[in-house]
Amino acid sequence: MAKARLVGVGMDYSATSKSALKWAIHDFVEDGDQIIMIHVASPKADPTNKQLFADTGSPLIPLEEFREMNVKVVAKVYWGDPREKLCGAVEQLKLDSLVLGSRGLGAIKRVLLGSVSNYVVQNATCPVTVVKGTPSRAKP
Repeated sequence: MAKARLVGVGMDYSATSKSALKWAIHDFVEDGDQIIMIHVASPKADPTNKQLFADTGSPLIPLEEFREMNVKVVAKVYWGDPREKLCGAVEQLKLDSLVLGSRGLGAIKRVLLGSVSNYVVQNATCPVTVVKGTPSRAKP
């Protein structure tokens, strides 16, 4: 029997991050694996518990919505730059793999806005899978 894996999924509640979670659940994780949904909130958000967990992120939060699966799912919240916090989470949580959604930005927007997924692919110390979203279309 293979060792259970810790699989992180970057979650900002966008359509592409939800697609990444669905892909991870249906096509990647196996019985006994654990999924950690990682949400990085804006550093401007000011919940009172942010002061307690600014450096390490929140405690792991069990998600009962997934209890019928043979996979344990928990969530963790960090505050700050998603690029840095996702790479930091890989180290802190000792993830075996990380799954991210991609917004499908065009080349110009990707250069101007930066790509979280591109940064994480280049800097994370574990394998990273990027689940592509539908390319955004310019509005007339």
